[in-house]
Amino acid sequence: MLSPGQGYGGPVQPGPPGNGRHRGRHAGRGPGRAHEPEPEPEPEYGTVRPDPFDAFGADPYAPTDPYADPYPAADPYAATDPYAAPYGTDPYAKDAHGTDPHGSATAPYGAPSSAPPRPPGPPRPAGKAPGAAAGAPGKKKPGAGRKPDLATEITASFVVFLVALPLCIGVAVASGTPPELGIISGVVGGLVVGMARGSTLQVSGPAAGLAALVAEAVLEHGLATLGVIVLASGVLQIGLGLIKLGRMFQAISIAVVQGMLAGIGLPLMFSQAYPMADAKSIGVPVENMLGIPGLIADTLADPQKLIAAALGVGTVVLSFLWKKMPAPVNKAPAALVAVAGGMAVAALPGVNITTLQVGNLLASVQIPGPSQFALLANGAVLTTVLTFTIIASAESLFTAAAVDRMHTGRRTRYNAELIAQGAGNTLCGFLGALPMTAVVARSSANVQAGAKTRISRTLHGLWLLAFAVLLPGVLALIPISVLAGVLVHSGWKLFAPAEFPKMWRQDRGEFAVMTLTTVVIVATALLEGVLVGLAAGIVLAALRMSQTSVRTEVAGDTAKLVMAGNATFLRLPKLIDALEEVASAGMPRIRLDLTAVTHWDHACRSQVDEFVAQQRGTGEVRVELLRPNVPDAPAPPPSPAAGQGAQGDPAAAPGPTAEWFYLDPTPVEEYRTSAGPADPFGPMDPTGQGGHRPSARMR
Repeated sequence: MLSPGQGYGGPVQPGPPGNGRHRGRHAGRGPGRAHEPEPEPEPEYGTVRPDPFDAFGADPYAPTDPYADPYPAADPYAATDPYAAPYGTDPYAKDAHGTDPHGSATAPYGAPSSAPPRPPGPPRPAGKAPGAAAGAPGKKKPGAGRKPDLATEITASFVVFLVALPLCIGVAVASGTPPELGIISGVVGGLVVGMARGSTLQVSGPAAGLAALVAEAVLEHGLATLGVIVLASGVLQIGLGLIKLGRMFQAISIAVVQGMLAGIGLPLMFSQAYPMADAKSIGVPVENMLGIPGLIADTLADPQKLIAAALGVGTVVLSFLWKKMPAPVNKAPAALVAVAGGMAVAALPGVNITTLQVGNLLASVQIPGPSQFALLANGAVLTTVLTFTIIASAESLFTAAAVDRMHTGRRTRYNAELIAQGAGNTLCGFLGALPMTAVVARSSANVQAGAKTRISRTLHGLWLLAFAVLLPGVLALIPISVLAGVLVHSGWKLFAPAEFPKMWRQDRGEFAVMTLTTVVIVATALLEGVLVGLAAGIVLAALRMSQTSVRTEVAGDTAKLVMAGNATFLRLPKLIDALEEVASAGMPRIRLDLTAVTHWDHACRSQVDEFVAQQRGTGEVRVELLRPNVPDAPAPPPSPAAGQGAQGDPAAAPGPTAEWFYLDPTPVEEYRTSAGPADPFGPMDPTGQGGHRPSARMR
């Protein structure tokens, strides 16, 4: 066997100092080596042969080897990397049998090695991978590196245009406004909001969710006032985005959101049932629901109304079944197919149903004047502005969250998107048009059509403008009943009746909040219903956060109260009953164990302190109070001096202001007998196993 420091064939002489590079035995030898050394015979099994070129020694071939340094001179890590090896060879690498294929100082098949341990590498700047060349690409952001396909973007814009056209007109008609105002809002949603940087793929325009609210505002304040209401709502949205409140809308309970959507969709369906039969809706949602039997009777008595109702019902059925059609037929929007079919039926001889009346697009613009701006001092108008702001902002940002789940591209920047929506509504209000939000139907069509950038949603606004200016006569052929059928289908999707049993199975408390929100919206108005739903959601969350367990018992001469969980004012009646119960037990000692309480608010703390002070004031009851181990609990006073008070003499009785003394009711002598050697802290042991509880507070 070889002695330490001796290789095969003699002692090993250390090489001259090198450049700090760690090489294998043959590392750095180029293919054009003139004088190759004769290979040495392999050592016997189990011998250790140090490599003269290893262990940071210099390689005599390195100065003349053109391949010695594979890194360019510009690489800041090439000259300082102790682990760098040419051609990716690691001098510490082993083959499958544990053998160093480069002949380093490692014995074959796992024999002990004499090579020194690998030293720590030099510190590298943050963000640079070890050995990475300058300018190496890092981790790409979602959606980065994708070149937009202009043909796909243009095709997607046409698909979105075909979906948006009937919706813009239908929402305007359902809102009780000229259809041109819906097209104007759609154009603004494409050309203005579409170019903003908040979101990439979601598409904005007049939404069915605001149709009932707009109709109510027009009926109450007039069409001329609608522009200033929408303008003021847009300004408020911009302000909310500037102060970074865009993400605040994500903190709303999902039960309230679903209840709000259901409360919007249900009245929308019943209100559009009337124009679907060429009739006029009665008024508020409850009246519209109660008037359905009379509407059916009138429709059956009039053949023309029966034709209109058949077109409307056919549109609803087609909207539900169109996705089941074979491809590529089902790629066309169902609403566009229904509109085309309705136009064909309306053109038949003998058919006299109501069609869309379209005027000049520019003539329909109504810029608000000073008299309209003066109405902002009216409380009812301000309430409508606030309602528009909340509902439009919430619907847009909820849609953004839904659209982000449909694709893997860039995520929505909520504050920027809220500012973009506010800018669009400000312009819509200045033009006297309808309010706008992000719309799920158009956005999902945009994603499914393969859009990747903002080009498609911006171009769809251009196609809307071109169609309304160049082909206004085509719009006059569209039956009103078909547009009403499109909105009935939209209302059904907003209502989403399948969500109610699903919520019942998942969480019955949230189901109650969801149902309450829907019922209040249908019975009163949208803003009132949302506020009631938010209040119900907060109460439900507070009740669930206040899960408190209170247990009382009598053991010997002690009446005990043990409380755990979150003690808030909502559980104050339960706490008061428990305190009265231990007080009425008539025991000379009362112990209040609150150490398992994770949080108690001011109301519960005050109640406990008053109870303790009252019982101690009688002079007949000794009260032991174990306070919760919470950060905001009052700090204990300094401990008494050694040999005095409770710590100095275990047998000493607590003073009149002591909150607790004995955590274990077992007498001291009995404890010493059963537990073994006396523990000076035994009387303060909460477990009866000996030892002191450091977290207990005593004063």
